[in-house]
Order: sequence, then C-alpha cells, then structure tokens
Amino acid sequence: MLDMVLSELAARLNCAEYKNWVKAGHCLLLLRGCLQGFVGREVLAFHRGLLAAAPGLGPRATCRSGSRCSPRARQFQPQCQVCAEWKQEILKHHTNRNGDIHWGNCRPGLWPVDAWEVAKAFMPRGLADKTGPEECDAVALLSLINSCDHFVVDRKKVTEVIKCRNEIMHSSEMKVSSVWLRDFQRKIQNFLNEFKSIPEIVAVYSRIEQLLTSDWAVYIPEEDQRDGCEFEAGVYLSVSQVNEIEMELLKEKLQEIYLQAKEQEVLPEEISNQLEVVKEFLRKNEDLRTGLTEDMQKLDSLHLQHQKLESKEPGAQRPEGKV
Repeated sequence: MLDMVLSELAARLNCAEYKNWVKAGHCLLLLRGCLQGFVGREVLAFHRGLLAAAPGLGPRATCRSGSRCSPRARQFQPQCQVCAEWKQEILKHHTNRNGDIHWGNCRPGLWPVDAWEVAKAFMPRGLADKTGPEECDAVALLSLINSCDHFVVDRKKVTEVIKCRNEIMHSSEMKVSSVWLRDFQRKIQNFLNEFKSIPEIVAVYSRIEQLLTSDWAVYIPEEDQRDGCEFEAGVYLSVSQVNEIEMELLKEKLQEIYLQAKEQEVLPEEISNQLEVVKEFLRKNEDLRTGLTEDMQKLDSLHLQHQKLESKEPGAQRPEGKV
C-alpha cells in the first residue's frame, strides 16, 4: 500500500507545475497558521474598542427582533435599534462600505457579546458556521485584515496575496509556473514584512523562503530507509505530510467550487468542467481520492440540483448579476 502511495505521489511531484501548485498552497497553509493567533487577539481588541466607544452596544444590549434580524447573503435590514446601530458601527470600520458585505456570515444578535461574529462581517461568503480564526482558511483571514480598518497595513500588499490565492484555487489544472511561483514568493514576503513586530509571523518568513526555493523529490525507500521528501535546504517532509497538504488544498478547492455553484457565480457548464478535471485527477490518484469522497458527493448533488433546475427553466441560463 505504501509503495502505491509513494509511486503515485512521486509521479505527481514529477510534474514541476503541479509541485509548484502544492508548494504555493503549502505557503498559504503556513500563512494561515501564523495569522490565526494574531487575528484572534486583534479581533478581541477591535471589539473591546467598539464597546468602549459605544457602551450602549455592549453585553446588556439585546436584539429585540430575533429571527426578523436575520441577514441573508449580502442583504441585511435590521428590525431593531440595537442591530441597526451595530450595522452602522461595522460599516464605519469597513474599507468596502459600498461594496459586497456578506452579512449572511453573521448572527447579529451575538454582536454585543461575540467579537468573532462581528469579524465575520469583514470576510468572504460561506463562513457562517466558523466559530473562530482557527477554523478559517488564509483567504478569510487576509480578507478580514484587508476589510477592517482596525488593521493598519498596506492594503495593496494584502490584495496581491489574495489575488495569488484565488489564482491557485481557480487554476483548473492545479498547476502554476516557476515564474508565477517566484512572483508569489515576492508578494507573500512583501506582505509578511508588514508584521515585523509579530514574532509568530516573522518566524514563518524564513520557512516560506526555504520552502519555495528548495526542490522536492520523493524517495521510494528500500526497506531500511525512511520514506519522504528531501529538500536541498535540509527541510524534510514525510510522505504523509505532503499528502496532508495536498488533501487540504483539494478540500479548499472543492469548497470554492461548491460556493461558486451554490451562489450561482459561474455558469453550470463551467462547474461541470471544473468537476470533471478534479474527478479525472482523482481517478489517477487513488491515494487522494478516498479522503475526498464526502466533499465530492456534496458538490455532485448540489450540481445535479442546479442542472435539474436549469432544464426546467428555459432561458434561465445566466447566473444572477452576470450579463
């Protein structure tokens, strides 16, 4: 079994562009890891600051309208005074006041007591069930840093990394070039330079540099050798660690396709094409397929629902808001 896993992984990493894709994704996982604690602390400080400025919004303030104050997607019409004032307060600190705000992430009734519920108003769609930074991926944390004026940071550097992350996730073939990877390294290091005073973020800088400039090769071991990936730089990853990174990335990619389908952001045939590429990839790589069955099924059934709706509604081909 191990030999099969090893030979499949070796074959995958034999493709330089796929290896680059995994390296870039690994960087995002490292970035996520080093941002979580920092973001968690800052969100609490932000919430404390809001309550100090407007004590009336604190723990004693309760939503009077219950479910009538439930937002949907980008829509939120508060039905009570407390939620209306909280909405104003959030908008005051949002760098994207007129743009997309995903109110549907939040449970406004908890804003007075739960800092994280406030933070989710500054994040991308699809995060309603996330209860803290440790459950979020890199793009959610980067978007929060970018959208909330509590974070004093060069926003251009943040958006550059967000753009790279989207290119990684939307790369249909799961491949990026070496030129792209070098550019990504520059952008991610520019971003990390903004946090010179945060030790856990500084610590990741050299790891990312090492990771992106080293070569990965899988050694199919003799009986007495350890299995794994050797790096020129002396970093060592076991096969199971590399496998775990690939799984994380593919899960995030499938979640991204799922949200695109759910929000009808792209045409159904584009979802079909993306699904087909991933299925073909998993057909060839059994070692990854088993861990992703559930994610694939969830995506497949949503896609089938949409296809049925499509066939029932002639002329309803275009996703909302797209021309």
